[in-house]
Order: sequence, then structure tokens, then C-alpha cells
Amino acid sequence: MTSTSVPLMWRFMLALSRVVVFPLARLRVSGDIPADLRAGPLILAANHVSPFDPIVMTAACHKAGIAPRILATGGLFTAPIAGAAMRAAGHIRVDRETAHVADALPAAAQALKDGALVLVYPEGRIGLDPWMWPERGKTGVARMAAMSHAPVLPVAQWGAHAVLPYDTPKHLLRSVLRAIRHRPVVHVRFGTPVDLSGLSGTTGAQAMQATRLIMDGIHDTLIPLRPGELETPRFVDVTRAHDNSRIRPRRPDRAPASSPAHRD
Repeated sequence: MTSTSVPLMWRFMLALSRVVVFPLARLRVSGDIPADLRAGPLILAANHVSPFDPIVMTAACHKAGIAPRILATGGLFTAPIAGAAMRAAGHIRVDRETAHVADALPAAAQALKDGALVLVYPEGRIGLDPWMWPERGKTGVARMAAMSHAPVLPVAQWGAHAVLPYDTPKHLLRSVLRAIRHRPVVHVRFGTPVDLSGLSGTTGAQAMQATRLIMDGIHDTLIPLRPGELETPRFVDVTRAHDNSRIRPRRPDRAPASSPAHRD
């Protein structure tokens, strides 16, 4: 997407995100987006650890010089001010747990066919893995890639949970004041495109296998961002529940000592 084709509102929001993040955290962006993918089509698949993630990711995209369209929950589009901004910025609405949830997939696929970059959180929620690793992903990203033939680039983010905890907006002022005082480091890392060769199916086993590869790619991209805290994070968000039902089985070389691994 060229700068001239990016909606004015989205350009404003991208720049504003850097202003918002600066007093609350120290943003570190690493990794590269291949030059031949920067103009799209490209799916950016990111993990989700905090309500602050979208602002951090927006600031990282601005710093990286890209302007992806974002798949975002429908509630944002109905909010009085945020909704108008999201619509004007050209983002894609996802009405989860409604009859319209399936509408987002063809809309995103069409945007990719038109050459856009699209950012999506494959977990579909803030992850509740006990060790804060990516959960099992939903197959939407794999199906989107199959429908559009767009490559998938994993993106890892880490540290935003030290700015805004899981239960935000509860105690929002306290969280903001703590972040201003400590300015925790938040990381965003662009990884290596996932090899989905031969996995062109939009349903069934192929979509599930592609999803596992995408989540493994996010996991591998996240590892360098959390050295010394591969099992227990240094900052523990006590407001964050644990949900073992969506723990993602991992190969032994990717699994924390106390987490489940594949036994192939």
C-alpha cells in the first residue's frame, strides 16, 4: 500500500500511536519485512498478550514504514469515536460469535488480492496460555492465505502486559501511572515468512496443519524477545486468567519444561 493510497485517518492514527506509546513504554522493533513483500499482498500474523497490543503494533508498523489493514473486533466499530476512526481508516470488521463472523474472511481475502497488507491475531483473543506463549490458533489466517495466495509473516510482541494488564479498563489510571513511572520495554519482532507450500486447502486437515505452522512461526519469532523468561514471565499479570483448554502442543525443542509437547 503506497502512502498515497493509505486513508488519511489511518496515517494520522499511525503517527499518533508513536506519541501515545512514548511516555508509557520504550518501543523496540526488530526483524525485517522482505522488500518484495512490503507492498503486499501480505498477512501479518501476531500473538496477543495485552489490551495495549494494538497500539504497540500500530506504532511498530509506523516505525517499520508499513500501513496494514487490521482485522478488529466489531465492538470497536460501534464505539462512538473509535468506530468512526476505524471505518475511516479502512480496517476490517470481525463480528465474533454472530451470524456475520464469516463476512470478515472474504473481505480480508479481497483486500489481499487487491495488494493490501492485513494484520490479524490468529488466537482470536488475548492468549491465556499459563506461560504466555501463543495458544492454538484458529484456522482463519490459514484459510485467508489459501483464498488469496498471500504469504504469511509471523510477528511477535512482548512486554505490553507490563503496561496494560488483562483486566483493563479496570484500574486504568493506576496502570497508566505505573507505566509512566517505569516505562517498560515493549518488543515487536517481524519474523520469517512461513512455508505453507502444498497447503492450499481452506478447510480440514490442510487448514489445521497450516495453522500449526503459522503458530510455530510466531512462537519461534517470540523466543528471542523473552530470554531468561521462557517459562515464567518476569512481569506476572495477576489479573490474567489461565485457560488450559487451548494450550498449543509444541515440539520438545520449543516447549517450556512444564508445558505439553508433541510426542511424535
